[in-house]
Amino acid sequence: MPPSDSQPPPRRLKGVSRSRRRTPDRSRPPIPLIAAIIIAAAAGPVLDAGFPDKNVWPLTFVGIAMILASLIGRKAGTGLLVGFVAGLSFYLTHIFWATLYLGAIPWLALSTLESVFFALGGMLITLAYRWIPHVWTSSVAQFAFLPAVVAALWTAREAIANVWPYGGFAWGRVSLSQSQSPFADLVSWLGLSGLSFVLVFLTAVIVQLLITPGALRLSAFAVPAALIACVLAVPAWPTQQNGSSTIAAVQGNGKAGYFDEREPGDILISQLKASQDVVGHSIDLLVWPENGTDLDPTRDSASAVALNLLSESLGRAPILTGTITHRDGNYYNTSLLLQDGRVVDYYDKVHPVPFGEYVPDRDFWEPFAPDLLGLIQREYTPGTRDSVMNVDGMIAGISICFDIVDDALVRDTIDRGAQVIIAQTNNADFGRTDENQQQLAIARMRAIETGRALVNISTVGESQMIAPDGTTIQEIPSHEPGYLLQTLPLMKGTTPAVALGAQIELIIVVLGLSALVAAGTGARRPRKRR
Repeated sequence: MPPSDSQPPPRRLKGVSRSRRRTPDRSRPPIPLIAAIIIAAAAGPVLDAGFPDKNVWPLTFVGIAMILASLIGRKAGTGLLVGFVAGLSFYLTHIFWATLYLGAIPWLALSTLESVFFALGGMLITLAYRWIPHVWTSSVAQFAFLPAVVAALWTAREAIANVWPYGGFAWGRVSLSQSQSPFADLVSWLGLSGLSFVLVFLTAVIVQLLITPGALRLSAFAVPAALIACVLAVPAWPTQQNGSSTIAAVQGNGKAGYFDEREPGDILISQLKASQDVVGHSIDLLVWPENGTDLDPTRDSASAVALNLLSESLGRAPILTGTITHRDGNYYNTSLLLQDGRVVDYYDKVHPVPFGEYVPDRDFWEPFAPDLLGLIQREYTPGTRDSVMNVDGMIAGISICFDIVDDALVRDTIDRGAQVIIAQTNNADFGRTDENQQQLAIARMRAIETGRALVNISTVGESQMIAPDGTTIQEIPSHEPGYLLQTLPLMKGTTPAVALGAQIELIIVVLGLSALVAAGTGARRPRKRR
């Protein structure tokens, strides 16, 4: 019989309010596992499309959002699985260019290794989504602190994979997708890791609004909209011009690939032919790319004579060229500065590419792919010299190929007084794939990050001169011989990214990991009964 108005209302459990009983279970996945795996697999190509050569940079945010949404509410094991699927789909797409040079096995191996890092990062993000809402329940924690921890964990995963193992693989950081977006200027303040944090944080805030019941109101998006507006309003850190220098750079378009059929001296001849158009101009420096001469002028007299004659035809202008040197029984990937028939300075590449320029732990790895690794007979030795050169008073910072992805090396170059950056590379092994555009995008971000003009010169392209604000000054069409010739500004001053970039990255990593540990400890602590 139903209770009458005179009967007392039903009793409630003490300490439990109606509103709390109606609160949904935040640890419950909003997306079923199968759907989450499908979304994670689709997220990889979407995230890759934010990078060159497609370069639809807003899709970076969409890809990040898809990955985060697929991780929310999962347990550690399924978070690991979803993270691995997302990482594998991204890297298999993003570095498909590796198959042209190395074939399918190294492409699959490298993609799988990076996906393991992605999986571990995904698991940590999953745990953050499970633990933090149970420990800190305020709106600030839900819509600000939780997204900040998620962004910090994403950035921590990138930071660790950037440097380990064997020097790491810094390709695919989400900040590198923004080289031509309005967010690029922020890299001069925060560095690449700091920019990655901002991109993931903004995305995580929006995702949190979308998945929280009752939060999907037009007014709720005022905060992220205001945050994005504030970020976009930040201009690049200004550096100061301290003179200028006229620099020419030559793209010979020779047969510079590892497996190209050529005779000794073919690359040198290609570079010499393309340099003839520079003769007659007054320049302060002529730059050739990495492997600009396949005959080492320190050991081959004909190469030394040819380069000296070219220098004399340019009014005795110094020539900076890449070559392979052999000293004390060791091979080096070297950039030589030649003037008046002698070597006045040189830089040996500090971080040769593992499994490309040398085979680390060869005895262990070679049995897995003996035919492939057997092709890499010449083991390059890491250099120990600094990467700056004084060219008749101009301080040039030298970067050889994948040096450009090394945060610490770029900062050291600026700390040593570099006024302009010379990035020499040989992309011939990657043909017309998007590796060339991806590396050029990294160089563009370095120009903005350091506030320095940058010369990116390749054997076959992409070759450009880039202003300190990241704009293109001049370029050579890909896979055509040609030259760049411009009077570039020499800059001084240190951006916050250079001065504090390492510390910013460390703070982000410590924030993410320590907050996760604290949340995990709090989530496991039994609650007191009232």
